[in-house]
Amino acid sequence: MPTVHDWINNPLGVVDGLFAQSKSCPDWEKKVVEYFKEKLKLNEAHTWVPSLNDVPLHYLKPNSLVKFRCMVQDMFDPEFFMGVYETSDPTSNSKQVKCGKYKDITEGGVDFNSRNTVTSERQTFYCVPIPGESQWVKESYTGTSQARVVPSTSYVPNRHKRSYEEDDEMDTQPQQMKNFSQGAQSSAESHGNIEPKRQETEAPSHDPSPSHCTSSLDLNFPLPGEKGPACLVKVYEDWDGFKLNDMLEVFGILSVDPALSVIADEREASSLLDPTEGMETVEEQRVHSPPASLVPRLHMLYAQPLVHNNPLLPSSVLENNGNYLSSVLGELASIRAELLTYLTHVLLGDSLAAEYLILHLISNVYSRQDVLPLGKFTLNLSGCPHSSSYTEHLYTVIQQLVPSSYRLCMSLHNMNTQRMVPRKDYTANRLVSGTLQLSNNTSLFLDETQLEQGQLDTTGVRNITALGNLISWQKVDYDFNYHQMEFSCNINVLITSEGRSLLPSDCQVHLRPTLNPPNLEEYLSAVQVAQVPSQLNKYRIYLSVARALNYTISDEITKAVEEDFVEMRKDDPQSMSAEDLHRLLVVARLLSLSHGQNTLSRDGWMKAKQLEALRISRTPQQKCVNGNEP
Repeated sequence: MPTVHDWINNPLGVVDGLFAQSKSCPDWEKKVVEYFKEKLKLNEAHTWVPSLNDVPLHYLKPNSLVKFRCMVQDMFDPEFFMGVYETSDPTSNSKQVKCGKYKDITEGGVDFNSRNTVTSERQTFYCVPIPGESQWVKESYTGTSQARVVPSTSYVPNRHKRSYEEDDEMDTQPQQMKNFSQGAQSSAESHGNIEPKRQETEAPSHDPSPSHCTSSLDLNFPLPGEKGPACLVKVYEDWDGFKLNDMLEVFGILSVDPALSVIADEREASSLLDPTEGMETVEEQRVHSPPASLVPRLHMLYAQPLVHNNPLLPSSVLENNGNYLSSVLGELASIRAELLTYLTHVLLGDSLAAEYLILHLISNVYSRQDVLPLGKFTLNLSGCPHSSSYTEHLYTVIQQLVPSSYRLCMSLHNMNTQRMVPRKDYTANRLVSGTLQLSNNTSLFLDETQLEQGQLDTTGVRNITALGNLISWQKVDYDFNYHQMEFSCNINVLITSEGRSLLPSDCQVHLRPTLNPPNLEEYLSAVQVAQVPSQLNKYRIYLSVARALNYTISDEITKAVEEDFVEMRKDDPQSMSAEDLHRLLVVARLLSLSHGQNTLSRDGWMKAKQLEALRISRTPQQKCVNGNEP
């Protein structure tokens, strides 16, 4: 059996070894997956595996085991491949049965008439780095890696190789045709082992707008300015268990064979000469078969679903981590007090706003009742200074606390021009990403202080509607041209505004500063600099653990809350509506969790009532809109 280094450097050797036993072991494919799962569990072995997120592609050895922390951005149609094939050597007249699984290119001398040939099916996911992932997260993951990577001596990148720091240039550079030798072309023509499986149930596109991939390779990142690799992940088992926008850590075999680019170029050239040659459009070929030097293939052996992407915590906070959880819970109260002081300084001395900001940061959609998402807590922080530097600093503070975030400046230009809702491009047969295609637990910071007077056009109105639906229902309706498809999400939305937001919210807190520093920017910078990395790490762990805790209400407290509700409505039925009670229960739940308590106490209920009374007393009373309370 391979040594420790072999299973990382030569995973196909493990696969071929187990395939050789296939006659005596029919479930060899299952044993391959089990082998790598077990290896990755031992002694933090997963930290030995190089990551596509950290290491430039040209430093990675082809056909080695790598990992990729990513989000599923699109799911392509299934494809057929030669799972088992037979090669024949004319000189020695010998034949050999070989495994085609976890490979893109078959070896030479394939006997296509062999009875041993087995055609199999696999799914392809287009995966991108987790959108909006904070720099501290990336640095922490990189810091824990024990992978030893040096430029490969057995593999020289061809002239098209680029590290993914340069990926942003791809959006502006035309995709050039590759000029490989005639020998390489004939080799790729005979050895390519993929055949697309098309589904003809989807209507063609009648969108008059130009395709997004006719002249350049668009890596289709949801957020502008993102860097990192995109990857075509080949999935062999249980692909129905994955969903769009899932966060995954994929362990698989890296494939960057230049012949893949040759195959793509030959398909494109043949379809240009004869449109009936293939059923794929040129746009679809470019999207589904991009150069492997820019979009590598990763043949999945195992994928770990990520409940969160906080590298400071175990992947599953609540499962099999009793000792870890109990040690953290003991410190939550003290860390909360320190975080409250920090946020109070950031919010110019407003401790009440700091309390509500903590509740917002640990909020989480824990369940859905019909269409109603339970646990969401969209916060509208009104009364913010008009100075853009204040909201920028506030966002920077949040960005340093949460694993993933994005600040959307709601200027008139952005509202009227930005594509927020993903849409289906039927010409290229792909999902064109939008700003709101985000993974769960992302913090979305909506800066309404940047909104100026003017007219929203059709796109602007559509974007405002999409933001409203995201806030109210935690869903985004993706545009499939002839219909919309609803995708549920779990995104924390914070709105900063001068007056009351034009968007709905679960709770509005009007900022009431008690500090008036002469130089606001210097003051905020000094507050941030005062937080040392070890202290920030405490806050990061605290927020992730608090939002992951389970929560219950005893029958005794439930009865006490019901009686309190009746009592509050006795003198003035209008003073406490059912919506008010719902919000009060959400505040009480988050308040309990923020103190590390997983059940509501009478003291917790009274504290929540006091907080709400203070908040409402300072909030300008307006007629509520869109069914949302102040």
